[in-house]
Amino acid sequence: MKVLIFGASGATGRQLVQQALDQQYSVTAFVRNPDKLKLKHTNLRVVQGDVLEPETVEKAVPGHDAVLLALGVRKNQSGDTTLSDGTQHILECMQRYGVRRLICESSLGVGSSKNEASFVFSKIIAPLFLKHIMADKERQEALIQHSNLDWTIVRPAGLTNSKASGGYKVALSFANAKIKGRISRADVAQFMLQQLTTDAFVGRAVGISY
Repeated sequence: MKVLIFGASGATGRQLVQQALDQQYSVTAFVRNPDKLKLKHTNLRVVQGDVLEPETVEKAVPGHDAVLLALGVRKNQSGDTTLSDGTQHILECMQRYGVRRLICESSLGVGSSKNEASFVFSKIIAPLFLKHIMADKERQEALIQHSNLDWTIVRPAGLTNSKASGGYKVALSFANAKIKGRISRADVAQFMLQQLTTDAFVGRAVGISY
């Protein structure tokens, strides 16, 4: 299977790339700065581009079986639509070239999970430090959900850099569940890659946490 990973040089993106290669997928890593990936493999192709530049996205999408989205932004800036604009360009290219499977990393606390994140995250961190990023994630999810692709949105709790444990909970809703409010990026990547071989969560947004 040929997979295309956007945001491949980010913390979750690097996990996706490495784990996909370990599983013998043919991987295309889409990055703005190839030097940040620091990974070489016979099954890895690195494409330099910017999701805000549609022409670079268009060159990357054709010929793949699935797209994994792990886009991120570092600054919480008012009016920033990097996630939603970049995702729109990706969706348009996927539809144009018949690439149907999309798996996107979002965040617990977005969309229908707005009240399912931890108290500290939902009442302090999100409104004070991530307000504009979360608003753009809302737009990003809406675009995906209104597309005609075979999409799955993965909403992790607070991300850590711990090793994969496999001991996480997955649910369409954590409203009545006890969760720790954190999950390693390695486990998130593991779960996202699992979705390549199942249709259990096609057309659904699913939460993941310890």
